[in-house]
Amino acid sequence: QVQLVESGGGLVQAGGSLRLSCAASERTFSSYPMGWFRQAPGKEREFVATITWSGGNTYYTYYADSVKGRFTISRDNAKNMVFLQMNSLKPEDTAVYYCAARTLSLPMADIRGYNYWGRGTQVTVSS
Repeated sequence: QVQLVESGGGLVQAGGSLRLSCAASERTFSSYPMGWFRQAPGKEREFVATITWSGGNTYYTYYADSVKGRFTISRDNAKNMVFLQMNSLKPEDTAVYYCAARTLSLPMADIRGYNYWGRGTQVTVSS
C-alpha cells in the first residue's frame, strides 16, 4: 500500500509560480510511474503530468496540452518524492492537485491506471 502526501499548494497571483511536492511511503516508489491530476470545482478530475523512471538518469515525462511549457514534473527516487513546478500560473489552473501512483498498464493520462492517491493540495490563482 503506497501512501502519498501532497504539499506546497497555496494562493498565488496570475503569472506566479508554485512548487508542489508529494512524499511517498513505499520503498519501491521508484518502480511506479507517478502522476499529477487536478480537479476544479464542478469539474471532473483531469490529468496534468506523469513521469516514469527508465533507469539511471533517464526519465520519461508526458504533459496535458493545457500545462505543456509551463509545468515541469520531476522525481527524486532516493527521497521517495515527486514534484510539480508550476510557472506562469493562470486563474484556470485553480484546483485541488492530487499526486497518484500508476499501477495498471493503461495510457499514461488515463485516470483508471492510477490506484494510489493522496488527499490533494489546494492551488488558487487569483487574477
